[in-house]
Amino acid sequence: MITLINPRRVPAWAWVIAAACAAPTISAAQAQTTAAQVSASQSNAASGSSVVTLPRLDISTDEEEETSLSDAPLTASSPDASSQRMSRLSSPDVSSLFRNQPGFSSYGGGRLANLPVLNGMADDRVATIVDGVRISPACPNHMNPALSYIDPDSVQTATSIAGLTPVSSGGDSLGGTIDVERADPRFARKGKILVTGRVRGTYRSNGGAYGASGSVTVANHLLSIRYTGSYDQSGNYRGGAGMGTVHSTNYLTYNHAVTVGLHKDNHLVAITVGQQDTPREGFANQYMDMTNNRSTFVNGKYTGSFDWGTFEARGYWQRITHAMDMLADKGGHSATTGMPMNNDSRLAGYSLKATIPLGRFHTLKLGSGFDHVGLNDWWPPLQGSMMMGPDTYHNINNGHRDRLGHYAEWEAHWTPRVSTLLGFRNDLIMMNTGDVAPYSWTGMMNMTDAMAARAFNARNRGRTDVNFDVTAMARWKVTDSFTLEGGYARKSRAPNLYERYAWGRGTMSSSMIGWFGDGNGYVGNMDLKSEIANTASVTLDWHDPTAANRWGLTVQPYYSYVRNYINVVQLSTFSNGHHLLQFANHNAQTYGINASGHYTLWDTAQYGKGEVTGVLNWVRGQDEVTHSGLYHMMPLNGTVAVHETVGHWTGRVEMNFVKPKDTVDWLRGEPRTAGYALLNLGGSYTWKMLTLDAGIDNVLNQPYYLPMGGLSLGDTRYIGNTRALPGMGRSFNVSLSATF
Repeated sequence: MITLINPRRVPAWAWVIAAACAAPTISAAQAQTTAAQVSASQSNAASGSSVVTLPRLDISTDEEEETSLSDAPLTASSPDASSQRMSRLSSPDVSSLFRNQPGFSSYGGGRLANLPVLNGMADDRVATIVDGVRISPACPNHMNPALSYIDPDSVQTATSIAGLTPVSSGGDSLGGTIDVERADPRFARKGKILVTGRVRGTYRSNGGAYGASGSVTVANHLLSIRYTGSYDQSGNYRGGAGMGTVHSTNYLTYNHAVTVGLHKDNHLVAITVGQQDTPREGFANQYMDMTNNRSTFVNGKYTGSFDWGTFEARGYWQRITHAMDMLADKGGHSATTGMPMNNDSRLAGYSLKATIPLGRFHTLKLGSGFDHVGLNDWWPPLQGSMMMGPDTYHNINNGHRDRLGHYAEWEAHWTPRVSTLLGFRNDLIMMNTGDVAPYSWTGMMNMTDAMAARAFNARNRGRTDVNFDVTAMARWKVTDSFTLEGGYARKSRAPNLYERYAWGRGTMSSSMIGWFGDGNGYVGNMDLKSEIANTASVTLDWHDPTAANRWGLTVQPYYSYVRNYINVVQLSTFSNGHHLLQFANHNAQTYGINASGHYTLWDTAQYGKGEVTGVLNWVRGQDEVTHSGLYHMMPLNGTVAVHETVGHWTGRVEMNFVKPKDTVDWLRGEPRTAGYALLNLGGSYTWKMLTLDAGIDNVLNQPYYLPMGGLSLGDTRYIGNTRALPGMGRSFNVSLSATF
């Protein structure tokens, strides 16, 4: 039987050494903490440790021990420290932390809010979890997705699971799971007071961006109080050589959070209260910009270990007020121009998870969760406009989406080399919305929307989806250096509120709906069915069987057939050449292969440790009805990096390669883009309490277009035509941080 080392027998310094020597691609087990470790940390605290929880690391080479299929499938990965450091230096967007992970890509027009893609499944098809919470975008353009509500410096663990996903890691999704967590509270030794913290300042030359972040913790052995805050601001960035300014790419954001922690014996309680304000964020591939976004939240967590197993409970409440209009780049800031759009969203829910050992060789996980999303989306009239007035346009009126889910997951270790995982999940999704209204019921310019509103209001709008998920996986440790893992998953996802209830059919009103950056207008469809993905995948993992972990190679081919894939049909064409599209169920398929590896080039006392890492991703998607390529499929891409650590110095040289994008969704007018290669450099030096990070992104200032960036609508009025969204040109980045 293969199990993890008992953390009670490992001193605190051993965990620190293990974390420093961890492989570049870290398993999910290394990125998560269990309630059982709370108990272990109690004994460590008594002997001098100040941290209540410790990373869960598998540092054993004994073939009698193995990581959990549920907690650490081979499809899971986390960014290594070198990649995280460069990502934090280059961008304030948390999604950038995953940029070199197998199967991951992202898209979006805002620099704080890229939307994640796993194995070609984007946005809502990915279960994106922040501190245990599924945050739904409160915006018809998805300008405020889940990862935009936490700054990179606050992230302690970041894990992506692409493809086969245990049912305990998320439902109501198809492509996988993105999970980010803040650090657990820290505590002092008994009789002592702990005061610790950090501060960091950052400057990025492209766009004149600068920011600051910091945290401070005051704690005794029972109570811990931590404050974290951050600030980031940037102007418009410039594209590569000859591409000029990319308009509508500026931003300004603030984050504040206070975490209070209590622990006693085997129990830990942590409550976080926070607020985020984003006064502005430009969106280059949208007609609108974000002119305000305020999120206020309360998030609570309890973990405890008992004689029968471990238990975790979470609860949360969040209110999001969101406003859109046109910033100056798009001709806004006038009483007679622009288009004010407001959203008010309330989220609340809970999750419960019990982990119960059934003897030495079997483990049972049971879970329950509920998520409520309440949404009001209204557009105030614009003074002096015949089209946008005289009344308020009600887009979503008291809409709600409630999801109640339960799961059971059984993991069995049949021999020291063979283990299996079988999980079942049920999600009940209940949706409804109230009557809607156009700007005017009688004006000729609003006649199309008035007719659509009457038809919408005449229908019964309540919908209930009953979805079932199944995941069956097996792992076979063929030899000490080769592991084979694979299986099958049936995953399902119900439509979101806009896919089902966006009703406007006018050129202007429909063009305000859509998170795709393509300039088209979108109409919802109340008769949409839930998507059901049947996925088969296998992961082949070759690795150094010794504790040195000098080399490793992972290859993961996969195939998914999706029934009722939510795509679009064309209803009409606008005068500007874009289309009016309606969401519709089609069958579709995606397939591809992910590969990642690392190799230690040298490891000596004189020259430190040098390592080369690589990631390669390829995916294809096809609509079985239109025979078009699926939208937002990243072309073949990869990263090769060499990083070294010598004493207090770490450095990284990185090359990103992307092939031309030739397979596109012709129905949406998706642009083709040329291939490119980018060179990035980064390094850091630490002495005493200070760390200096510096880097250069796109060293050669290569001009290129983002394959999934859509159209740069913010540039049209400046250059006279609509181009694909350019990527960022050369940027010199530097940050200085201090800890105490």
